[in-house]
Amino acid sequence: MSDIAWVHRWLKRANDDLTTARHVMEDLHPKLLEVCCYESQQAAEKALKAYLIFKDFRFPLTHELFKLCDACASFDIRFNDYADDCADLTPYAVHARYPMNEEMDEPEAQAALRKAERVVRFCVSLIAPASQE
Repeated sequence: MSDIAWVHRWLKRANDDLTTARHVMEDLHPKLLEVCCYESQQAAEKALKAYLIFKDFRFPLTHELFKLCDACASFDIRFNDYADDCADLTPYAVHARYPMNEEMDEPEAQAALRKAERVVRFCVSLIAPASQE
């Protein structure tokens, strides 16, 4: 498999995670807020990792999106514009999967989805044009 095919597989998974997050917010009642937050975090994580693979960078094995975003910023400083979104999404890798003392509300889940969509969209915008060359 070529490197770009591998990158696109990661992006497909990121988009699948966004689809799941949207579905649980828009189509399920009651809404599965924790699932939306978790899938949002996963989408951003996979998109950031896709970008790092695209740059032939061996990414750290982490769910901490701010670390991945920082690694991406070493290639494109515009990733710094997404650092806060990544920091906000990072806790959902754990907190949304396990019964914690924190309850999530609908505005929080909607915000998580919007942040993930921004991160994924930005990664795709950098990868897509270059992968068509």
